[in-house]
Parts: sequence; structure tokens; C-alpha cells
Amino acid sequence: MSENRIYNFNAGPAVLPLPVLQEIQASFLNFNSSGMSITEISHRSSWFDDVINDAVTRTKRLLGLDDKFHVLFLGGGTSLQFAMIPMNLLGDGDSADYVNTGTWSTKAIKEAKILKKSHKVVASSEDRNFAYIPKNIKFNKDAVYAHITSNNTIKGTQWAQFPDTGGVPLIADMSSDFMSRPFDASKFGLIYAGAQKNIGPAGVCMVIIRDDMLKRCPDNLPSMLSYKIHADKNSMYNTPPCFSVYCIQLVMKWLEETVGGLSAMETINRKKGALLYDFMDASGFYKGTADKDSRSLMNVTFRLPSEDLEKLFVKQATENGMGGLKGHRSVGGCRASIYNAMPVEGVKALVDFMKAFEKKNG
Repeated sequence: MSENRIYNFNAGPAVLPLPVLQEIQASFLNFNSSGMSITEISHRSSWFDDVINDAVTRTKRLLGLDDKFHVLFLGGGTSLQFAMIPMNLLGDGDSADYVNTGTWSTKAIKEAKILKKSHKVVASSEDRNFAYIPKNIKFNKDAVYAHITSNNTIKGTQWAQFPDTGGVPLIADMSSDFMSRPFDASKFGLIYAGAQKNIGPAGVCMVIIRDDMLKRCPDNLPSMLSYKIHADKNSMYNTPPCFSVYCIQLVMKWLEETVGGLSAMETINRKKGALLYDFMDASGFYKGTADKDSRSLMNVTFRLPSEDLEKLFVKQATENGMGGLKGHRSVGGCRASIYNAMPVEGVKALVDFMKAFEKKNG
């Protein structure tokens, strides 16, 4: 690790790749010989055109997307997408399917309800406090889309394989595992991801929308809430979050040129997950909260024998250079977020600390 840097296990805003931070640092005062910071250049300049277009190109290349897909960079975070999706895609007489696997799915369903858009919750894991991903789901053939949350930061669950919807376009909130593994993106009508968990800093949400879904967008929406308008203007209907888009561009460059693509990234992520889960399974002192076949490779949630031990664990971990291990306030416990940018060495350091803590307090 670099001097004065800790292992950052925060769930979001989260760890960024060190080479990306170093490139930002090197160019922050004078971006691309412009004499200006990336935070100062015009979004109408050729400098920023190069940034946003390269970010789009690299995103499409990593996911194997063709010209039927549009990559947008929008404000309002993931939470705004909970409302924008039904506003843009559900007309009179239309309905959508939702799978409820935790906090963020619940919020997406709530927004559809507020907008009085017809929808059905076709599966839920609420019966066991969202500790698993539902299986054998029956989707409605006439649904405009089927909405899922691919990874659940709070509950520590993740779809190991995406569901077979029988041809209904999938829509996924991929905020916390986007670009962590290869998948067939062509099956998705829309993908959205808040940047601050796995692909960049806070301030921008990436939306990838397919042509057939874009054509569903009505003309009577407020301009800032229309996917069609944002797509037509290449995400520059208004001033976009330029710095956040620049950071995403650098993360995509890192994924392509340093990591070697999504298959290589998945191999690294599986290694990190195995290190932590295998240790916990053998321990008995640390208990994972998610079912084994639904475990997240991004957010590892676990409990210790008592809340007092959990507080001590988080305190002493922080003192030993490992931050962000406190569980979400709504569920308590502990959580290690091991996103793409978390190095294997960080997970090894955490496991070593967990062993020592167990030996002293078990």
C-alpha cells in the first residue's frame, strides 16, 4: 500500500484503483495540456468530447455492445432511475415485473407505486430477511420489462446467474457489481449503475439503454427526465458531472489495459471472495448472513457472537488500517466491500486480522 493509505472496505463511495487516482492527481491541475483542470474545462470543448466518447467506447467494448445500445451519464444517482424507468417505459395499459431482493429493490417498487404505474412483484426473498436470491421465477409474458437488483450491498446477496425471463427485457440496477464480471448484456433492455460503488466517484449514474426501450419513451416528459433527450444530446442536454465522467473513463481504461477485461476481473474477484468466505466458513466465530448460493462477491456481510464484539472488531480494524467494516445502519453487523479496486492483498490483510481477533476474543 502507498504511504498513509488504508484498505478501504466502504460500501460507497468506495475504493478506486490506485493507478486511476494517480493519473487523476497527475493531470488534475493541467488536463491534457489544456492549462486547466478537468474540473474547469467546458463540457462543450473537444477535450471533454474526447473524454465522454472514450468512456462510451470503452464501456461498449468491455460489454460487447453494438450500436443498438446507448450509454448515458445522468445526475440524480441510482435513486432517480427508480422513477425514470417506469416514467419512460410504462405507458397506459402497460405493466412491469419486479423481483424484490432487498432495500434497493423495495425502493424501486415504491417509486413505481407512487407513479401509479402498473407492476407486479413476481418474487421476493423478504420472507427470510432477503438472505437469498429467489429461483424458478415465473415472469409475465406481457410485461414490458422485468426489474432486478443484481447485487445487494446491504444484505450481501448477488445473482449468480441472471434469470430466464422468457424474452421479457431485463432491467437491472447493477450499481454495486457493474463491470465485476462478464455477462450477456444483449439480454438487457436497460442497465443502470451509480458510479460510486464500483466504477467511479459519486455524482453520476451510468444508464445503458437499448433502442427498442428508447423508442418507448413518451414525448410529454420533462426534458431532464427523458432518456430520449439525453440520448439525442450524448448526455449533454445540460452540463454533465464532468469530473465523475472523467474518472469513469479512467476506470474503464484501467479495466481494459491494466486488468485485461472482465474475465480477468472476475477471476480476481472470485479469488478475493474465496479467501474471505472460506475462512469464515471454517471459523465458526464469524457467521455470514447470506445463503451460500446467493453470496455476493462484492459485499461480504457477517456477524460476530455479540454486538459488543462487532463494535470492538470495527474499532480495532480501523486502528490496524482497515476502514469501512461497519454494517449498514439498518441491519448492523459487519460488512467488507471488496469491489474491483480492492486488491487481493487487502483481503489477505483482513483475513489475517480476523484470525488474530478471533484468537484473542473467541
